[in-house]
Amino acid sequence: MLIRAAVIDAPNNAFIIQELALEPPGPGEVLVRMAGTGVCHSDLIVRDAWYPVPFPVVLGHEGAGVVEAVGSEVTEVTPGDHVVLSFDSCGSCTRCRTGAPAYCAEFLTHNFGCDRPDGSVSLRRGPSRVNGFFFGQSSFATHALAPRRSVVKVPADLPLALMGPLGCGVQTGTCAVLKALRCEAGSRIAVFGSGSVGCSAVMAAVVAGCSTIAVVGRNKHRLRLAEELGATHVADAGSANVTESLRSISGGMGFDYSIEATGDPGLLRAAVDVLHTRGTCGVIGAARPGIEVALEMSRLMFGRRLQGIVEGDSVPQVDIPLLAGLHQKGLLPFDRMITTYPFEAINEAAQDATAGKCVKPVLLFQE
Repeated sequence: MLIRAAVIDAPNNAFIIQELALEPPGPGEVLVRMAGTGVCHSDLIVRDAWYPVPFPVVLGHEGAGVVEAVGSEVTEVTPGDHVVLSFDSCGSCTRCRTGAPAYCAEFLTHNFGCDRPDGSVSLRRGPSRVNGFFFGQSSFATHALAPRRSVVKVPADLPLALMGPLGCGVQTGTCAVLKALRCEAGSRIAVFGSGSVGCSAVMAAVVAGCSTIAVVGRNKHRLRLAEELGATHVADAGSANVTESLRSISGGMGFDYSIEATGDPGLLRAAVDVLHTRGTCGVIGAARPGIEVALEMSRLMFGRRLQGIVEGDSVPQVDIPLLAGLHQKGLLPFDRMITTYPFEAINEAAQDATAGKCVKPVLLFQE
């Protein structure tokens, strides 16, 4: 079938919407007609070659849409189901079998390899291949072909076009608080970063009952939104005394938990420095490979911990429906972060996200 997709031909290039040929679903695959897809920071740093993927490529990994067809082995969904697309995993390694698919032994291959496990691709531009299956979906397109493990059914009464961020950004921030760190009621948390992941962490901290929720960021608009979503305090990341400000906010005690969601090594240092003894810092922000951070070893000796977190330690088939349920109850109003754009305005959406003019761009597809 013919679809329209946003293609990146080489690193740092603009997205170009073109007509491509998409194969029908294989035995374990699902064809989804997209309703909306979020633009994530990870899409943009891959576009800019922070992490290696083969070009030309169709990116996009926060898709939501309607199932149009399924392969012969797929039983989880049927045509007409509303679904959110998330990351892919092998399903057979030790990590996948023990409920940790975000740490799949084949995570990089399944999500950044941009082809099927057998090396075949699903997209073509004339006689030439275009790489797809980015994060198990390549949802910057009118239709996406996804492996069954990337597809999660959601209730039909949700605003489907806005649900895509549940597949990555919202899932990452909320599950980092609720699953990976397991923040207790009454605990104190400092969130470094006020983008979609940081704001999602704020909403989750409210759900968890955290008593102090401090957010560190540089964008005043995003910090105001964080306050509206439940942050009890905000601080300017550019301030020379941000660490002291946070210690003051915590009453001199320090924080039980912190989250670093920016990829900035200086802020990671601060996120560790503001911890109380036996506090834990969750590292979520994506940094360029090779970036190093300096920490004071004596502070770590007093029970402070660093915990790397991928996708919030989530199991998409379990956690996305739970998060959707919280949204239905008004407890996870992540739609307040969203600014919508027509699919054709994908480059504008990417520019606005980079400039901080919006928190979470979502591309909408015409019916």
